[in-house]
Amino acid sequence: MAYLIQLTVDALVVFATEILLPLMAFGFVLAVITRVLIYHTIKRQEWFSKEFEKRVNRALESHSGLQGPISFYVLTKKTLEKTFYEIFKSRAILKRRNPDTVMALSDRVFLVTHGVAWLIHDTLKRVKYLNRKEHKPNLFQISKNIFQTNPCFNRLFGVFPSSGLNEILGVLPGMFIIGGIFGTFLGIMKALPELGGMDLADAEQTKFVMDNFLLKISFAMSTSIVGIMLSVLMNIVNSFLSPERVFVETVDRFENSLDILWNLSDNNELPALTSFDEHKDPLEALAEAAVQEELERKKRPRESADPKSPEKVTKTAS
Repeated sequence: MAYLIQLTVDALVVFATEILLPLMAFGFVLAVITRVLIYHTIKRQEWFSKEFEKRVNRALESHSGLQGPISFYVLTKKTLEKTFYEIFKSRAILKRRNPDTVMALSDRVFLVTHGVAWLIHDTLKRVKYLNRKEHKPNLFQISKNIFQTNPCFNRLFGVFPSSGLNEILGVLPGMFIIGGIFGTFLGIMKALPELGGMDLADAEQTKFVMDNFLLKISFAMSTSIVGIMLSVLMNIVNSFLSPERVFVETVDRFENSLDILWNLSDNNELPALTSFDEHKDPLEALAEAAVQEELERKKRPRESADPKSPEKVTKTAS
C-alpha cells in the first residue's frame, strides 16, 4: 500500500512540474473560445428580439390605420414571420452589405436561423389559446420558457448543452487558483527531500543544494502566480461576456413586444383555414413560407435516410 501511495505521489509531482502549467494555459484558451461562442449565440437571439421590437413599434405607429377587430394571434404571427423573412431571406437575396454572406454562414453554423424559426413556431403554439376574457397572461414566463426550451439555442452547435458549459466556465476561475496552489505544494514536496543530502562540512556542496532547492521552490510558486492571473483574467472575460445578462435583456425585450401586441389587439381569435386567399399580402405569404421551409429543413435528411420513405419506394418500384 505504501508503495502504491508513493507511486501516486510521484506521478502527481511529475504532473505538477511538467503538465500542469501547459494544461492550465490550454484550459484558459479553450474556456475563452467557448465563452465567446456562447456569447455570440445569445447575442444573435438578442438581435432577433431587437428586430422584432422594431417591427412591433411600426405596427404600433400604424395602429390607427387598422380596421375591424384585431386578433392577437394573427398580429403576432404576421409580425414574427415578417421579421424572420426580412432579416434572413430578404437579406440573403439582396445582400445589401458585404458582411451579409459571412453572417448568414455564421447563422447557419450556430443554428440561429433554425432556432429563430423554431422560436416563432413555439411562440405561436403557446399564444394560440390564450383566453382574453380572463386575467392578463404571464407573457414574461411564456417568453422565458420559449427561449429556454429552444433546441437550437440551449445547445452550442446543437450538440453541447450551453447551461452545463456555462456552469463550468463559472467555476473555472476558482479551479485555476486551486490548481496553482496544488502545483505549488507538490513542487515544494518534490524539492524538500533534496535538503537531506546536504553536507554542512562542505560549503560549496551545501550552497549548490540550497540554490537548487530555492530554484525549484520559486518554480513551484510560479504555478500559484499563473493560477491567480488566469483566475483574474477568466473573471474579467466572464463579466464582459456575461450570457445571463444578455439573456435577461432578450427575454424582457421579447416580452415587452408581445405585451404591446396584446394591448393592440381586441381578441385572440384564430384565423379561418383556407387553401387560398387571393387578398393575402404577398409579403405575408412569403414570410410564412420562409418559416415553414426552415422548420422542415431538419426533417428532410431523416426522410431521405428512411428506407420506407415514399420517394425511395417509388424509385425502387420503377
